[in-house]
Amino acid sequence: MQPPPTSQPASRGRAGFRDPLTELVLVGTALVGIGVLVPAPLVFIVACLAAAAVALGMLAVLGTETTDRPPLDASIVPGVTIGAAIMAGRLVPPGLLLVPVVVCAAVLLSATLTVERRILGRVHGPTPGDRGAVRTLALVAAALAFAGIAAGIPGALVEPIGSGSPGAPVPADAVTLLALADAVAAALLGYRLAALREVAGREAALAAVSYALVIGIAAAALRAMAIPRFLGPALLVLVLYLWDAYRASPRPARRDLRSLWEIGLLLLVGVVVVAWNLLARA
Repeated sequence: MQPPPTSQPASRGRAGFRDPLTELVLVGTALVGIGVLVPAPLVFIVACLAAAAVALGMLAVLGTETTDRPPLDASIVPGVTIGAAIMAGRLVPPGLLLVPVVVCAAVLLSATLTVERRILGRVHGPTPGDRGAVRTLALVAAALAFAGIAAGIPGALVEPIGSGSPGAPVPADAVTLLALADAVAAALLGYRLAALREVAGREAALAAVSYALVIGIAAAALRAMAIPRFLGPALLVLVLYLWDAYRASPRPARRDLRSLWEIGLLLLVGVVVVAWNLLARA
């Protein structure tokens, strides 16, 4: 006599629809939809909290799918993507135009989570295709972050000729906030990009500092040059891409020493840019 049928396959089929990453995408999308409606002074705080929530959720999901401890840097790009989407959503007036913003954020988050999960499942580490996918998604997140940060700081976006005074000096604290916020976003994304190709955490940390200095200096310099509207954030993305390409090039055995020399040179350039901004305001 045959044993009675069991309901185990049906329960597995129902569980198949409960993909943790899909649920995380829904949560992240909801955070974007709520965050873009927050008043302007609080948008940076909400964006940071939402980014942290998605990053922690990503680590929790990856932790359930592997016996090893998931790397912390795997959650950076998903978290920055959500925070950047919230800030960039402030550029769109409230209404139906926010729907495409939320949908795009969901698509970007889903793509990022999928790539990071695929990398974690690689036995021999990420492939060149994986690194290229992460770089592309990181650059998109950087574009959203740079544009959203500039839009959230009064005077950071320069109006074009004919709509005001494009060359009007912006307060020093606004320039400092712009440079610091852009530098933090670049440091986070730069650490993830460096961690994909560098084994030691110290090397990736030094690389992240160099990303932060390059983008912070470039952001202050572009504001001093009064680059109109979103051309400034677009040029920052180009600078980020070029610096990442330089960091990805073959490097000598003593990488730490070279990284320290690069950071020292960037600090010197930063002093020159600060002096330039002060002279421009004078």
